[in-house]
Amino acid sequence: MKNQRPIELNIDELVLHGFPPGERYAIADAVEQTLSQLLTEQIASEGIPDSLANNSRRAHVDAGSFNVEAGAKSGAVGSQIAQNVHRGLTR
Repeated sequence: MKNQRPIELNIDELVLHGFPPGERYAIADAVEQTLSQLLTEQIASEGIPDSLANNSRRAHVDAGSFNVEAGAKSGAVGSQIAQNVHRGLTR
């Protein structure tokens, strides 16, 4: 494993349309947990992605859009968002 230093990722704003306001914290928690897991796994196997190395700052990451099945749980929605954000960060 490469010598790694910690990284800090701040998401100032996550814009979600079509979700009940009461679900926002559960969705955000799932995004944080899943994105942390994805980045930890990637860093352990491949190192810090170039897009995050050297204090690189990105003002905007387009995570794209996705379809959610009716009645999907907040955790599943957050996980799907995190996967899209991860792809946007590591392109």
